[in-house]
Amino acid sequence: MFENIIDQGAVLQLRDDIVNRRNAPSMLFFGPAASGKSSAALELARVLSCEQSGEWKCACVSCERHRYLQHDDLLILGNRSFSAEIEAGKAAFLRNPSSQGARFLFFRSLRKLIIRFSPVIMEDDPKLSKITSVLQSLDEKLGEFLSIAQVNENDALKKICDALVKDANNLENEGISKIIPIGHIRKASGWARLSPAGKRKTLIIENAENMRDEGRNSLLKLLEEPPASISIVLTAQRREAIMPTILSRLRPYRFLKRSAESEKEVIRRIFMDSVNGKSYEFNENLIGSYLDSFLPGKNSEKLLPLAAWFIVSMMQNISMSVIKNEADSFFAFLNILTGRYAQIAEKSGLMQSEKGSNIIKTLVSKGGGFKDDSFSLFMKICLEITGDITRTSGEPQFILYNDIFKKYINEAVTAVEILNINAVIALEGLFFNIKKSVKRGFNG
Repeated sequence: MFENIIDQGAVLQLRDDIVNRRNAPSMLFFGPAASGKSSAALELARVLSCEQSGEWKCACVSCERHRYLQHDDLLILGNRSFSAEIEAGKAAFLRNPSSQGARFLFFRSLRKLIIRFSPVIMEDDPKLSKITSVLQSLDEKLGEFLSIAQVNENDALKKICDALVKDANNLENEGISKIIPIGHIRKASGWARLSPAGKRKTLIIENAENMRDEGRNSLLKLLEEPPASISIVLTAQRREAIMPTILSRLRPYRFLKRSAESEKEVIRRIFMDSVNGKSYEFNENLIGSYLDSFLPGKNSEKLLPLAAWFIVSMMQNISMSVIKNEADSFFAFLNILTGRYAQIAEKSGLMQSEKGSNIIKTLVSKGGGFKDDSFSLFMKICLEITGDITRTSGEPQFILYNDIFKKYINEAVTAVEILNINAVIALEGLFFNIKKSVKRGFNG
């Protein structure tokens, strides 16, 4: 069990709890993006429902349905991005259409999206009328995909794969809410109290921090008295983002950032690809950058010069208000940053002479207002730049700097993606908070 989760210590603890019958009814999987939290939650659901040994290749009916994400005892809520993984799955399949593993990867990436629209939670949802036709189209095309894939007709495969991706993008854009609706939480709670079709039900709530108070309160009622036949898994990037009263009812499993070599192994084994020699190889989150590279118009390589310009310009501007002999570590950080990323920043076509608020206005203008949902990707690249400096420098003080960036970048992403705050306002807040941290002692 959990053989498909590569180099993640949390699953060893989880497997030990299951083997020794100590598994908790409700759990929190927390850790950075692309650390395997969601995959582990899906694997947990399969293992707990398995009619035999729990091994990944188990041939029982329950495991087969779980592997294809078609089990009636699995329900998933929560917002996330699907398009990058779907595009990467498509590319892996088209590179090797005779591979059963590649076909399964693409199919499963689509099912991860489709399963969010279970009739259990979509009944009476106002979005249902908008997405019914595209859901039906996806189901029909998936059936066609499976039959054509077995024949290995390359032209037909490319055509059906493109059509599947188009339908999936439409479904994601029309149907996925940024905030988990209270109605979905209530319907999931009702479903949880019904008897399972097999051995055990599993409810997975991804990015559980994206709930309003009424949703949290509804979930809390379920966690206070969970039915004996269900396991509940919440995922989040930060443990502290979960409301304390909910957190107290969850057993936490911490997922750590994998090493660069382990991330390469994930890409090699799961996506059957290599990242050697590609320009995003330095990034702090290699898996995320690999997936983002498949997004048309949102390629991380295209946004990298703009992100480098922003970070370098912001830090140079902040340095003007810092006394050098009192901030040696800050200027050491700035010197490494400038030396490594100034040339990359020049590719943005922008000048580094902008001051204060002009940096934000210039950035948003060059980024097209970030109206194409690229803001979170842009912020992720900014964090990868600071993480690169921190990771390769060996300076303990730089860890504090990167933690500050993480805090305020996450706040900016939440402001734009969840609270619908204008990107200019969010970036001004980011700039102000980092500058304030410098003056307050961020400079060591």
